[in-house]
Amino acid sequence: MNITKACTTILGQLTSMVSQLTEQDFSKPVDTLGNSTIGQHLRHTLEFFICLEKGFDSGVINYDKREHDKLIETDKFIALAVLDKINEFISEHRTDKSLKLEAAYDLDKEEFITIETNYLRELVYNIEHAVHHMAIMKIGIRETAPYVTLPYDFGIAASTIRHQETVAVR
Repeated sequence: MNITKACTTILGQLTSMVSQLTEQDFSKPVDTLGNSTIGQHLRHTLEFFICLEKGFDSGVINYDKREHDKLIETDKFIALAVLDKINEFISEHRTDKSLKLEAAYDLDKEEFITIETNYLRELVYNIEHAVHHMAIMKIGIRETAPYVTLPYDFGIAASTIRHQETVAVR
């Protein structure tokens, strides 16, 4: 499976999850998530992809400059539209491109360092980041919306699934 297919599969899983959620459960605080919402975790995940898309055009990615768009985390239909837009971008951009990554780790000032990177490396990062947050969302789904059906591999890294299959064969 190539990187683009892995990414569109994950985006498809997220789309299916959001489609099944009620609007209320999408933005309902979840106790086991520290009162954050499934929508907040989805928005956070999607905004990394949005930063990648913006960075693709400008040549510079900066995940610190996310919008924190409340509409994505509170309106499931806007979230679904954003998922469609990201999926379209990923499907249309299959080749690598050199990029720069800006990041700031000083808590006292916004001083960015710049690191050489590329589109496919950042797409891999976004996939791993999405899987991590999907695992968190799955916890929230189980508590708040047990009516939602998730695939067995939702929020599980491909390497973990391969490892589990190897262990099961022994």
